[in-house]
Amino acid sequence: MSWLINAAALLALPWPRSSIHVASFATALGVALVLGLINAVIRPLLLLLLTLPVTLLSLGLFIFVINGLMFLLAAWLLDGFVVDGLWAGILGSTLYSVISWLLTKLRPSSPKA
Repeated sequence: MSWLINAAALLALPWPRSSIHVASFATALGVALVLGLINAVIRPLLLLLLTLPVTLLSLGLFIFVINGLMFLLAAWLLDGFVVDGLWAGILGSTLYSVISWLLTKLRPSSPKA
């Protein structure tokens, strides 16, 4: 279900940000999968090993740059997903997080046994 929610959030991105392009729902599913893998494997390594001093000095704001770079990496890896630069990646990743969070909150919860 989270995978579908993230794909829907990706499909919503071109509406407020014309600098991000998603070709189709199948592309959005692929991008959601790749972003999940990137965020699980590459992002923690970047945050801890390479950018910890810069992140501390910027009071955590450099994490937005890292997220934008992860968005650009996903666009570079997949056809049909285009991000028109670092600023578009930063804004797109921020909007993607907010839209995904909102859609997750709107999802009906499963009954507890």
